[in-house]
Amino acid sequence: MAKDKVVLAYSGGLDTTVIIPWLKENYNYDVIAVCIDVGQGDDWKAIKDRALRTGAAACYVVDAREEYIEEYIWPALKGNAIYEDRYLLGTSTARPLIGKILVEYARQEKAIAICHGATGKGNDQVRFELAIKAFAPDLKVIAAWRDDKWTLKSREDEIKYLEDRNIPVPVKKSSSYSADENIWHISHEGLELEETKNEPDWQNMLKNTVRPEDAPDKAEYVKIEFEKGIPVALNDKKMSGLEIITELNKIGGKNGIGLVDLVENRCVGMKSRGIYETPGGTILYYAHEQMDHLCLDRDTYHFKQQVALKQAELIYNGLWFTALMDGIKAFNDKIEENVTGWVRLKLYKGTIHGAGADSKYSLYNESIASFTTGELYDHKDAQGFITLFGLPLKVRAMMEQSTGKGQAVLDSKSLKKRPTE
Repeated sequence: MAKDKVVLAYSGGLDTTVIIPWLKENYNYDVIAVCIDVGQGDDWKAIKDRALRTGAAACYVVDAREEYIEEYIWPALKGNAIYEDRYLLGTSTARPLIGKILVEYARQEKAIAICHGATGKGNDQVRFELAIKAFAPDLKVIAAWRDDKWTLKSREDEIKYLEDRNIPVPVKKSSSYSADENIWHISHEGLELEETKNEPDWQNMLKNTVRPEDAPDKAEYVKIEFEKGIPVALNDKKMSGLEIITELNKIGGKNGIGLVDLVENRCVGMKSRGIYETPGGTILYYAHEQMDHLCLDRDTYHFKQQVALKQAELIYNGLWFTALMDGIKAFNDKIEENVTGWVRLKLYKGTIHGAGADSKYSLYNESIASFTTGELYDHKDAQGFITLFGLPLKVRAMMEQSTGKGQAVLDSKSLKKRPTE
């Protein structure tokens, strides 16, 4: 009789390597390992071989890099979505896609469950499971670290579990940071970072980015071209999204761009500290905001700032597949229709500065903005504007003066003594 199947989100790391034999022993399932490449840079052939040697009935490797960039990173970039002022949502944008692909393979394999190795303290369990609920509310979800049958309490327990079964351990026994990497970023947690009073051990931690003090002493310029809010060319060369991010990661990394040390609020309620390397993403966010400043009118830009806060919150909390997110993406698609042009940036030792921008849809008008009087703006027009704009203030001040109460009432005792020359 054929066994029931479970689809496992498999990375080839310690947790998911342990989960394959654990699932077979505790649930008697055939384990279908699914590896989803969102730009981790892993050796997927070796990881697939490891899954099969460890006991997986099958292992699929899915190249989802282009889909991740076009369907998840670009919508976040178009919205200028940033969580708590600093985090560019590297892990957060990838998890909904991973959850969706897991469902696709669960349907293909006629599996009855999906399993993941996210811990019970983190955000990823929420993100994976909300994506699964959105597409397959009927499927069972097994979260190993929350399961009553999971008795392993530490990294050391997991290593011993594999050694007892003569399964090769995929990591060194020495301590290391908990990291998540994709084409957009790499995050680091654990070790000295768990004490907020500690300075990060930048030199031994960083993978894609140098410390700003180690960056070249000469500035580097980059030019990024956008069409409808989406990057399409780098330094006057048309490129795919994958090519642009890959190249900007190299450029930003060597110039010390995109390092963030953040104590953030997890969606499960606790605070956590993480270090983020997002060199290419940081450059793109800066360039895109420059384009928005040039091409969006005041009310649209200011409202977009409010929407961006909500969009970032939804993405961080795993609520990608919701009606509200669909509405926000539609809003951003509409208002970004004219965000087309180019931006030049100057990179130097961890800093970014604007070095020029242009768009045929620019709302900047030199004739109006110049200090020199032009045909489109008469200085005298400002008098009537100020009179009407300030009318509520004037009416209130008249009332306060007539009643003797309020800030408009100044007497000799309330006047501040100010030094004079």
